[in-house]
Amino acid sequence: MNAQNSTIGTLAGERLDRREFVATLLDRAPEALVVTGLGSPSYDVFAAGERDRNFYLWGAMGAAVPTGLGLALARPDESVVVITGDGEQLMGIGALGSVAVKAPKNLTIVVVDNGHFGETGMQRSHSSLGADLAGIASSFGIARTERVRDIADAERVARIVTAREGTTFVQVFIEQTEPPRALPPRDGTAVKNKFRAALGLDTF
Repeated sequence: MNAQNSTIGTLAGERLDRREFVATLLDRAPEALVVTGLGSPSYDVFAAGERDRNFYLWGAMGAAVPTGLGLALARPDESVVVITGDGEQLMGIGALGSVAVKAPKNLTIVVVDNGHFGETGMQRSHSSLGADLAGIASSFGIARTERVRDIADAERVARIVTAREGTTFVQVFIEQTEPPRALPPRDGTAVKNKFRAALGLDTF
């Protein structure tokens, strides 16, 4: 795929199973450093299997992309993927401007978008009311954006993650369901120490 806006998949209205998509993506990109947005994306990543290279955010609405950006800039030798939701991404929408300016080749932002705020009662989010997240990312200056509606393309997204050929924003249209919560560790210090150790860094 070249560095331009595109739509993956053939069914305009198709929405995917969030857990299946995330599990497939992580299975195909096992060495990636993963930053999760709070709430359901963290549950999805943890449900796919605990990994020392997972960094879960708690109580940090809108901070997933800035955290992933900093990590990608600090570790250009690693593939960094942010997995977050539409509500969390909307809260931190301005961070996409910084992503576009810095444009680390090793950063992939994956937004699992059900068009709802899942943590506060499934109210409709802006992405179901006309806001085009991939279009917004493109307007900020992110050269490569993808819209995913086909589960088979989880492997293609994984190849984008591992290739480290340019910043990419991926909007994945998922079903409006609430799978059982799979809660990752809530001890922020332990999560940080585990993650640093996975990178060969001392803990503090």
